[in-house]
Amino acid sequence: MSACCQGSCTPAQDPRYRKVLWIALYINAAMFLVELASGIGAGSVSLLSDSLDFFGDAANYGISLMVLGMGIVARARASLLKAATMGAFGTGVLIAAAWRFAEGGAPHAMTMGVVGFMALLANVGVAGMLFAFRQGDSNMRSVWLCSRNDALSNIAVMLAALGVFGTGSAWPDLLVASIMALLALSAAWQISRQAFGELRTA
Repeated sequence: MSACCQGSCTPAQDPRYRKVLWIALYINAAMFLVELASGIGAGSVSLLSDSLDFFGDAANYGISLMVLGMGIVARARASLLKAATMGAFGTGVLIAAAWRFAEGGAPHAMTMGVVGFMALLANVGVAGMLFAFRQGDSNMRSVWLCSRNDALSNIAVMLAALGVFGTGSAWPDLLVASIMALLALSAAWQISRQAFGELRTA
């Protein structure tokens, strides 16, 4: 029986939530290594950007685990740190896409598709585990938004793989990488706005 079943703690303090965060951290760390190696080998900006996203999410889950037992101010400040990380990720991906566009050349479509599908399975699993905790404070919301965006990004990577395979050019990969960057920037804005609101209320 959960320690929170009688309302004795907040959703963020629920032991089930802590366990889910640890599982999510391990999954994201493993997929970071897989996508990093695959993105470099395939010459895919969308895979590289997704690998950095996995790295950022693993770090975010670690931060979330550290602040679970703290007050709303500490959790809101942690959310601002995560929002800044997501914003930096989005900006970096846009720069990488522009650099790849200038260099030219097409990535390896088969690698993009296979690894993108593996990443989708990982992120759908994590998002499914986190779905019940999506309506908490800004810290919990940031974790949910990260996982949701990741699953959407993986679908986009697989569509980009089809586009690269069909056209023989890099533009589908670059387009998807840019969309992923904009998703990260949008999520960073949402999290920051909620966190600042929590700080003002506190």
